[in-house]
Amino acid sequence: MAELAVITPTYGPDAELFADLHRSVLEFTGDDTVHHVIVPAAHRSSFARYQGPRCRIWTHPELIPRRYVRLPLNSGGVWINGARPWPPVRGWIMQQAAKIAAATAVDADTVLMADSDVVLVRPVSVKSFTEDGRLSLTRAEGGVKKEMERHVLWHQVSRRLLGLPPAPPPPLPDYVGALLFWDPAIVTAMQNRLSEVAGRHWLEVFTSQLHISEFMLYGVFADEALPEQERPATSPEVCLNNYERTPMTMEDALAFAERLGPDTIGLMISSHSGTGPEVRRAAIERGRQVAAR
Repeated sequence: MAELAVITPTYGPDAELFADLHRSVLEFTGDDTVHHVIVPAAHRSSFARYQGPRCRIWTHPELIPRRYVRLPLNSGGVWINGARPWPPVRGWIMQQAAKIAAATAVDADTVLMADSDVVLVRPVSVKSFTEDGRLSLTRAEGGVKKEMERHVLWHQVSRRLLGLPPAPPPPLPDYVGALLFWDPAIVTAMQNRLSEVAGRHWLEVFTSQLHISEFMLYGVFADEALPEQERPATSPEVCLNNYERTPMTMEDALAFAERLGPDTIGLMISSHSGTGPEVRRAAIERGRQVAAR
């Protein structure tokens, strides 16, 4: 079994961004690390050239039972569970479910969940993100404020599905990130907990929700459902993130990359920002330079 696997959900329009990420995975992870890429079946050909010893391409039907059927393309990526047709499953929810399924399907002790607009800028050492023999957890204490209504809802849904008491008032921990580590053993325990609480398969529980975050669910489970002695420590910063939805100037992008922390292994400029490839790659190169200092 490998120490690490990388999991990335993506699709055709992000193929160029994925290429940068995949090159960095090959450069900054060990030779036994496989990059597992989850794509819609219709987009597989856009990623087929990456298939090889260090890259496996998965389509959703390979991870999700066949009773889930994707509606025609003009439906907006909606899926139907043949066993429970209502409510329909939104594409965003199905992508999250596929990530959870992949985390327990890969042959690795640790998984690194990486969005396609991330790049690695330092060698990845699982040991650097492990404390007392346990993988640490991306956790921003007090990161979810009252005005972050969607994040607050994710907390509430996670606790309900896990059979936990309701969430206290904000601020609450934030477990969401573009690049973070998961322990497959904890993912398996989380799946089992969902099934035990609801009395049905975890996948049906998860995909029946209109609003849910896989990262919030994992974090709440690790923090509040695991025995206290098994709860993970807070992770050092894994990724320097820019979630803004406006294009970065060259000056802003270079200044952003200069903020790379001493333990940070990745850099993310949101694909929704519209930042041009020249500016983006300049920021990546500056991040690599900062990491090498």
